[in-house]
Parts: sequence; C-alpha cells; structure tokens
Amino acid sequence: MELLANKLRPKKLSEVIGQKHLIGEGKVLTNLVANGKIFSMILYGRPGIGKTSIASALINELHIRSKFLNATTNNKADFDIAIEEAKMYGEMILVIDEIHRMNKDKQDILLPHIESGLIILIGLTTSNPYHKINPAIRSRCQIFELKELNTEDIIEGLKKAQEYLPDLNIDVDALKYIATLSSGDFRSALNTLEVTYYATTNHNITIEDIKKINNKPVFFHDKDEDGHYQVLSAFQKSIRGSDVDASLHYLARLIVAGDLDSIYRRMSVIAYEDIGLANPGIGPKVMAAIQAAELVGLPEARIPLAEIVTEMALSPKSNSTYLAIDAAINDINKGLSGSIPKHIIDGSPEYIYPHNYKNDYIKQEYMPDKLKNKKYYHKKDNKYEANLNKIYEEMRSGK
Repeated sequence: MELLANKLRPKKLSEVIGQKHLIGEGKVLTNLVANGKIFSMILYGRPGIGKTSIASALINELHIRSKFLNATTNNKADFDIAIEEAKMYGEMILVIDEIHRMNKDKQDILLPHIESGLIILIGLTTSNPYHKINPAIRSRCQIFELKELNTEDIIEGLKKAQEYLPDLNIDVDALKYIATLSSGDFRSALNTLEVTYYATTNHNITIEDIKKINNKPVFFHDKDEDGHYQVLSAFQKSIRGSDVDASLHYLARLIVAGDLDSIYRRMSVIAYEDIGLANPGIGPKVMAAIQAAELVGLPEARIPLAEIVTEMALSPKSNSTYLAIDAAINDINKGLSGSIPKHIIDGSPEYIYPHNYKNDYIKQEYMPDKLKNKKYYHKKDNKYEANLNKIYEEMRSGK
C-alpha cells in the first residue's frame, strides 16, 4: 500500500508546500524551470519540509534523465553505474540524499563529471552545507536553504491530502492540532493524518482520536499559534535576563515538545550573542552539553541541558562582540571598506613582524584609510573583558 506522503509527492513546483522564497512568480527555481535550465545545487533544511519534493518536481518538469542515490546506503559501484548511465544519455540529474555523509571516494568519482556538466547534482541535507559538505563539492553548487513550514503551510498540505482519503471527515481544529504536533515536518503531519484515518472506524477524526495516536503535548501560547517561536524567544530572553527559573521553565516546555534541535541552536547563539566575552568558556561548555544530550537521548538529555542552561542564566553577560561585528558589517554594507594597507598585503617588504618585538607587539596601521581610527569593539564592565583590556594596554605600552 503506497504511503500518503508518496501519493502527494508534487509533480510540479507549484504543488510544493511552502518555500515561497524559492518558488512562485519571479522566484529562482520557478524561473529555472521556465527557462528550461538547471544547475547543480544543494537543498538544505530540516526534515519533512520539501527537499525531496522540490528535487522530484524539478526533474518532472524539466524531463531530464535522473537517478536517486543515498550517500550512506549506496556504494561506490552504484555511483559508477549512475555515471555510465549519464554518459549514455548525455546528461543526468543525480539526486543524492544525505550528501553531507558522502565519503571522499564517491566525491572523487563525481567531481570531474559535475565539473563537465555530465552530472547535474541535487544534494539534499539536513546539515548546514557550509560546515558539513566538502568545499570541492560545495563550490560547484548553488546552495538554497529551505525555510521551516508554518502551521498554515501544513494545513494547506493536509487539505490537499484529504482527496486521497475517502469519506474523511475532519474539522479545522483537528487539522491545526496535527499541524502543531508536526513541529514543521509535513511528512510527519501526513503520517499522523494517515494513521489516524485508518485507526478510526468511521473516518471521523477528532482531536481525541489524534491524541490516541500521538500523545505528545502541544502548547498553544497565543492567538496566532506561533508558540514555537515565542517559547524560543522567551527562552533566550530569560537566559539573557539572568532569570534561572524562567530559563528552566521554557527549557522544560521545549523538552516536553521534543524539540532538541531548536534548543541546541538557540543555546549556541546565546553563548556568543548574550554571554560572549563575559564568560568565553561557555561556548565549549554548551557544545559539550549538546554532545552529551545527543549521546544519551531523551529523557536523560534533560540533565546536561538543565545544567548548562542554569550556568548560562547565572553567568555574567556581555554583547560587546555581537555589537562590534554588526557595526563592522554595517560599514561594509554602506560601502565603507577601502583598500587594504599596502604594508600588510601578503609578501610586502614593508610589513613589520610583531613577534620580533617586546610583548609581540609593534604599532602599525591595519585599517583601510577610510576607516582609520575606527573603533568597533567597546568593552563591557565585567571582569574578563576588564582583564583583557588591562593586558592589551600593557602590551601596547611595552611594560
């Protein structure tokens, strides 16, 4: 029996749920199809938000020979066969799932054929390609990030699915409940709908029927039902505000909802945005806690997460580096960059090597002329930054 998610697989880009920044009038993927042209690309984003659907729709609309492989489960011989098929047909779209797991042997096989255009690669990954994918592959691909689906996107998709489920009777509240349960994963939402449909005798689905299939708690926080993002915002602001009890409360909400990925991402941001140089050791500690949580899984993951969140809330805070880099980026965006001073260009004989001097410091100009004497970093009043500043001043003074 074919799964509902497969029955609903889009045949055209216009049938894809969400991703309006890539699909629609004047958008990049739609324009590629309209012009009958496709380039190697990497689609990345959370599970169940449309990566495979977009790849399938592109292939279907462009009518180009294609093959689907998985970087983990398919071996080197499978990749060799795909290349030989591409040679037979002149070109081929090769869709590779979990491309961030592709080993060097497979990469080496593919690279020259991607370069020549024989293979048009569509890589699918849940991992950030800038961190996880070999630069040689990455440089030959356009990278498109897929956005998380919101409740309205998923309800729209569930309504389309109803035509494949005869005699289904489900109200809007039940559809909203499934959408919220899915945490942005459309495939998960479809699976919940399908299982509930076949688990009822008359196909009249209520919220109580859904709860019998999936009893994960759902929190409705406000009238717009964007509670997921509100909880994450409250989580960060509570840590930033040094309210340890509120921080643990919102952490508990996210744990009960099973949203570990969002917890990990938000904690990593807080460590550098809100705590920063006031406690620079917190970043590695956050990563260690994340690794421990991943290793043990729920429910034990709550223990290292609670410990690190408590420490983050109690830690001194500084956003000095966050403000500094934003100020620097703002200048760049305004065109305030200028030429790099000639004496610090690589190979310049005028460059003065600081390590040859006392305290490994010698005064020379590093900023472009346009930004001479510009200050981005302004220290905050905390012990670590005060100590850094003291060391810095002593270094400059030659003490």
